[in-house]
Amino acid sequence: MLVSGRLTWARSRAPLLESLPEAWRRHGHRASSYSAFSEPSRVRALVYGNHGDPAKVVQLKNLELSAVEGSDVHVRMLAAPINPSDINMIQGNYGLLPKLPAVGGNEGVGEVVAVGPSVSGLRPGDWVIPANAGLGTWRTEAVFSEEALIGVPKDIPVQSAATLGVNPCTAYRMLMDFEHLQPGDSVIQNASNSGVGQAVIQIASALRLKTINVVRDRPDIQKLTDRLKGLGADYVLTEEELRMPETKAVFKDLPLPRLALNCVGGKSSTELLRHLAPGGTMVTYGGMARQPVTASVSLLIFKDLKLRGFWLSQWKKNHTPDEFKELVLTLCTLIRQGQLTAPAWSKVPLQDYQQALEASMKPFVSSKQILTM
Repeated sequence: MLVSGRLTWARSRAPLLESLPEAWRRHGHRASSYSAFSEPSRVRALVYGNHGDPAKVVQLKNLELSAVEGSDVHVRMLAAPINPSDINMIQGNYGLLPKLPAVGGNEGVGEVVAVGPSVSGLRPGDWVIPANAGLGTWRTEAVFSEEALIGVPKDIPVQSAATLGVNPCTAYRMLMDFEHLQPGDSVIQNASNSGVGQAVIQIASALRLKTINVVRDRPDIQKLTDRLKGLGADYVLTEEELRMPETKAVFKDLPLPRLALNCVGGKSSTELLRHLAPGGTMVTYGGMARQPVTASVSLLIFKDLKLRGFWLSQWKKNHTPDEFKELVLTLCTLIRQGQLTAPAWSKVPLQDYQQALEASMKPFVSSKQILTM
């Protein structure tokens, strides 16, 4: 039995559901039925019963979906991305681990099919995203409680809605919560081609902040540089270029960054610290290099630098659901205004999940894998 979604194992193969490509093309469609109940049905889901290599432990299973009751909401998933946190959760090395067996996926967008008699804030046809991590979004359908979902507008692209609840929220909060930045101030970050990194570039541009964006060198570095600058990046440098003494001259027309965003750790984070303004803050939200953050004593003493951490799940624990919903709607406004787009993405049908998992774990991949149902 899976607690989230109240799913049970099904013995027979589930029938193929309406394909996402069609739903993708007509994403403005609203369901015509407003029935409070839905009949039991079988769904497909990516399930793991043990922690380990995602390519080995994740399996496509047929599950049975219970009828809708009380404050339940029957959701047909439209799209769900594969994020680093999803991989870490399956591997068993994340700060939040669901009970096993579990359905993978912490993020995605779905359409409400039916609601229970106690549901007041949602109706069939609405789009919803998870309110918290661990919901299990890699499935075709599910029954969730109303409080586990947040309604989002349907006038934004499906891929933007599917990738809205984690990376852009993380980017926005880090830009707003640690330093009182003003237009013209600068921010430096590593892993700038990641989902968070791309969101930081765009949100910072909307706030009229300058960004110094550090990436790992790669064969197609010019292509990546052009793409990030197309999003609004002011400077794009490789890790090696950032270490060169002459690089400081590149920033002579910029104020020293007061905020650094670190998703790598190790030497990369040390370089970010070296370029911070006195009294500045480095926020760590990931550790791709799996190496500790090392800060020299002189930087801490003579520049009075601050080291902080950020985890969106902890931010949610410290704030109300309404505050998170307000954050989501703020980002939706940026999307509508053309100031925030989804990260570079590739659509992968659910049945081709092995391909998507492998691609998401390859180095130098900037394209977000989005599972389509």
